[in-house]
Amino acid sequence: MGQQQLLLLVLGIVIVGLAVVVGIQAFGENQKKANADALTNDAIRIASDAQAWALKPTAFGGGNGSFGTAYAAGAAVPANAVGLAKLGYELTGTSYTNLNGDFSLAVTVDGSPTLVGEILITGTNTSRDNGVRTVVCGTGPGNIVTAVGDVAVATPTCTP
Repeated sequence: MGQQQLLLLVLGIVIVGLAVVVGIQAFGENQKKANADALTNDAIRIASDAQAWALKPTAFGGGNGSFGTAYAAGAAVPANAVGLAKLGYELTGTSYTNLNGDFSLAVTVDGSPTLVGEILITGTNTSRDNGVRTVVCGTGPGNIVTAVGDVAVATPTCTP
């Protein structure tokens, strides 16, 4: 082989190696973004399930327009009346876990006569360093606010 052919062979090997490295990096970034999208989808699904639960009358096992009401009429309002278990999710301890990440749910009650309150859904995937926080501040279609970022993503706020 001539010197020019060896140079072209080495240059070709370098270009192919570089392309493989760039492809691997792009694949990793795409996996992270796909996981963030899946976390967001799951959090919004949980939020819409919570809204559906809140809109059900108490007689049918729902919240009767509230995220903080107890099942029994006149019962004291528990701190986390709407748990993931009431929404039909299988719990491990106090959280829900699927292939996309771990989700927890916290309810705050505003103290008004209707006890509407807010729900904070936190989803994390530490292996991908992804996080999502979703706040449900009512039962309307515009009452779900989501923030996506790393595991320590800031909590979004609802605007009435």
